[in-house]
Amino acid sequence: MSRWFRLTPLLLLALVFFAAPAARAQTAKPEAKQPPHARVALYRIAPGKHLEFLKWMAEGNAIDKEAGMPASQIYYHTSGDSWDYLEVAPELSPEQQSKVDEVAKKHGRKTGLRANLEFRTFVAWHTDTFTIGPVSAADLVAEASK
Repeated sequence: MSRWFRLTPLLLLALVFFAAPAARAQTAKPEAKQPPHARVALYRIAPGKHLEFLKWMAEGNAIDKEAGMPASQIYYHTSGDSWDYLEVAPELSPEQQSKVDEVAKKHGRKTGLRANLEFRTFVAWHTDTFTIGPVSAADLVAEASK
């Protein structure tokens, strides 16, 4: 009996053993990716505080970046409603917020209630809404049809 003939069953067994997980991985359903959660905020700035507010926000964005957090997006008002700025920011977990607070303290920035009170010196009015998205209308139809 040839040596290859004796090794063939072992080679086939090894092939099946190593190929089966790869085949299962190819046929497995991909996990549904959950859309991100975000905070959408509208700000009406106190008179004369626009530049101070923007500098404060820019410092906060730099701290977020240093802490490894995703950047927020800011839109400014040009016509229409009475808000000045709209911010779309990722919703942070408690662990992520702790990391941001740690970096903020390192830079001498206020955190917690003190930061909240400082923020309120810049704004005449604001509102926050927590959202899921961005998603498409088709994504929402598919979700509603489950």
